Amino acid sequence: MENSIATISPPPRRSFLKKSLLSGIGLALGQSSHAASIEESSEDIAKKENTITLLITSDIHAQIHTHDEFFWENGQAVYRKRGGLAVLKTMIEQYKKQNPNNTIVYDGGDFFHGHAVSKFTEGEALIPIFNHLGYDLMLPGNWEVVYKKKKMLYDMGHTNAAKICANMWHKTNDTFNGELVFPPYWIKYVAGLKVGFIGYTDHLTPKRQPPAFSEGLTFEHPEKNIAKYIKFLKESEGCEIILVMTHIGLAQQVGLANNPAIAGAEFIIGADTHERLRKPIKGKYASVVECGAFGSFLGKLDLNLENGKLKDFTYQLLDVDAEKFKADKKMTTLIEAAYAPLTAKMNEVIGTSKMPLVRYFVMETPMDNLITDAIMWKFQPDIALSNGFRFCQPLSSIDPKTGLIPITREFLWNMLPLDSEAKSAKITGKQVWEWLEKELQNAFAKDPSKRFGGWFVRFSGMEVNFTIEKDSGKRLNWVKVSGKTLNLEQEYSIVACEREGDPDDTLCRIDKVKEPKNLKVLLHNVVEEYLKVHSPVAPKLKKRATATDAPDTLLTQLCGYDYEFM
Repeated sequence: MENSIATISPPPRRSFLKKSLLSGIGLALGQSSHAASIEESSEDIAKKENTITLLITSDIHAQIHTHDEFFWENGQAVYRKRGGLAVLKTMIEQYKKQNPNNTIVYDGGDFFHGHAVSKFTEGEALIPIFNHLGYDLMLPGNWEVVYKKKKMLYDMGHTNAAKICANMWHKTNDTFNGELVFPPYWIKYVAGLKVGFIGYTDHLTPKRQPPAFSEGLTFEHPEKNIAKYIKFLKESEGCEIILVMTHIGLAQQVGLANNPAIAGAEFIIGADTHERLRKPIKGKYASVVECGAFGSFLGKLDLNLENGKLKDFTYQLLDVDAEKFKADKKMTTLIEAAYAPLTAKMNEVIGTSKMPLVRYFVMETPMDNLITDAIMWKFQPDIALSNGFRFCQPLSSIDPKTGLIPITREFLWNMLPLDSEAKSAKITGKQVWEWLEKELQNAFAKDPSKRFGGWFVRFSGMEVNFTIEKDSGKRLNWVKVSGKTLNLEQEYSIVACEREGDPDDTLCRIDKVKEPKNLKVLLHNVVEEYLKVHSPVAPKLKKRATATDAPDTLLTQLCGYDYEFM
């Protein structure tokens, strides 16, 4: 067998939902005129004939431009310019040239959500951009459902990459009557070996996202069928290497790597929690990698072969750095065309800040303090709430003329890609306590399979202290509202964002609230009004959420492993 990629051709295309499980696309080896290059000798390239290379992105969240990025070095925040899909395209092409016959380009999901361009076109403007990046394989993320089922099928169906997902089904009452939405696996001949890829998205999507987004879909935990597919690919298809592609978050991915159901797979290529693994985490049955977010990083996993078997591997997490790689011209044109209808409105400065806007900390973030402070200012409830959103790169670049950080409307859409309506209600102190315990369990459950993947909920008007390592339901130490100890019998007013599809008496995952009322005001308007009055703002950590056993600057939910977010 030749050491090259051999694609198994699909049957005639009648519908992308009817593609063969074994369908795929060949690699497009584009010409590059860019100054940045990665030189290798012919001898080095020859060695690659025994290497399978995976180039990995995930959680890009529609971030098309080069942007500020956050790094944690020596206990301090450091900001550098990273990302930009035109820069990423150049990097992909340069690294493909190192191993032109045996490279697979893969995206782990959450590509079509997170920016104004995606919102106002429901992802369509990103399709040609995604296709030009040259992906061979893709997985739906938990946010691919944001424009609902029909649009998710359209957006993903119009991409050129093969799609896999073994744990997302059509509901039994629709046209497809309980069938898998996408093929569960993909098979590829690479470097003379038959490689199987199995895909899994977040089984908690209907709970983490507004329920209406995933209407018509059902999900299950990967352990429901992963052993079956590994056995089939090994024994029936004869795959020598099996890779599991997941979008379930680092903690759950490590949990899966320690689950005997995954025995027989070599790697879990993970996504969802935006974690930056500089080296794989080795579980009992498989190793795990996760490659950051926002197009700021490109993962490179080389599987080195010997005598038709996996001998060892090398792995790198590479910065997408515009100073090292010039932007691809065609991609630049595509991005400019997608952004052009929104340019004037999105570039408008709506406020300024003295401090960087950051959303990387697990327990409390300056960015969400800004949002909840705006809600508190506008509606004056006892407690203002915001979901523990993970998406949005930081904003730190100072305008040299003013010495301040300009906040544009484009960045507001990055912070809040869902411009939800504000909703008020009343709840008792007992409900507050029980809800906080539930949210702590979602973020810090000892069993990784029970973690939601999002960070701890954000709030203003309240202070909360807890111990992460305590058992479920026993983590809270104390709660204060307006500086006073929470009274379990007292009623408190709250304002949060409406989640489409929630029952009327549910607010921010708090059930059975009293006097729920939609306030007929969008959160974007609330933040813009607040910035107009209060700029320059100076959001920072204010010890609203503190733990006895973790720093305020906690950057990962994963504990007990040799991993540090940097």
